Amino acid sequence: MRVLVTSLLFPIPTNVSRGTFVSDHVELLKDNGHDVRVVNPLPRMFQYQEFSRSTHTGVARAPKTFKHGEIKVFSPRFWGLPGHPLPILTSTSIKRSIGKIERWLEEWRPDVIICHTLWPVAELANKLSKRWKVPWVAVVHGHDFDVGINDKNISKSIRKLAKLPNHLVTVSKRLDDISSRVRGHDHSMIPCHSAVEAEWQKPMKSIGGRWRKDSLDILFPSDPRRPEKNHLLALQTGEELERRGWIIGMTTLRQQPRSIVWDRMLVADLTLITSKRESGPLVARESIQCGTPVVSVDVGDVAEYLPEFCISSSYDPIQLADTCEAALKNDWSEGFELPDRFTPQKVVQQWETLLESLVG
Repeated sequence: MRVLVTSLLFPIPTNVSRGTFVSDHVELLKDNGHDVRVVNPLPRMFQYQEFSRSTHTGVARAPKTFKHGEIKVFSPRFWGLPGHPLPILTSTSIKRSIGKIERWLEEWRPDVIICHTLWPVAELANKLSKRWKVPWVAVVHGHDFDVGINDKNISKSIRKLAKLPNHLVTVSKRLDDISSRVRGHDHSMIPCHSAVEAEWQKPMKSIGGRWRKDSLDILFPSDPRRPEKNHLLALQTGEELERRGWIIGMTTLRQQPRSIVWDRMLVADLTLITSKRESGPLVARESIQCGTPVVSVDVGDVAEYLPEFCISSSYDPIQLADTCEAALKNDWSEGFELPDRFTPQKVVQQWETLLESLVG
């Protein structure tokens, strides 16, 4: 099957950590025999504007066409003001890329379009779907329903776009509940799969019995510049642990390749997640696959598979420090596995069933 993936987020040559969840899905489809190409529209911006968000790093000078592994990628430019005070400007600009996309594709046309995130790239996916008379699927990962749907400038656009695709996929039960209210029909939940390669997959570490006056290497698995990741709370938790006698070292992740991310998960004693909002988070599952225990606030879907003793019910550094110590008391090496629904085999099976129902 020929599949065109459109997304606002995808790795670019100078920022390979950007949109890895979309890249993972593309690789999964390709490995299952599909012919996949990617359209990754990028906003026009000056280089100094890249510092506004970590996902903007490398965008200003990104090439229009390139290959990510074996995947062909086209990145047309569109106009979009910060905060989208004029959403019609953004939607009109991004839809004008159709002619350029067709020239890039030449004679190739997809059987189905998969659009990761709604605003604003779903405007393009919907227009392409009508032009080529093929079905399209929208995938919501979080921001559209967690933030955008309540934004005074783009709320109406997101609600409209959520009703347009042939099918809407969300990656968690919480987001699926929102799609029930926003769309009401033809929606389903398919989680992002855990993509840690076999070389980095390790059994859970046996860390039971460790106590204070010992060194503790904590991994904060996010870019500290992203405010929603709540790096300050992680630092406050580390300070509280130091007051209790621990010797704390804290490592953060910025724009590293996946192999370096997994290397850092392998050497850490604990992965600490303090995010204000998450759809997954994927890093929790990746850390577990690398054999490193996770301590997290109750965010995203972590409560569905992590033991209760390693989840903090509040965003309080003292309680998070208590949770870290509780995690260190327990032996994770016995009988803990991720649910089967997060495996690539289960996820691709769900996608195959969905795509066949739309194309067949």
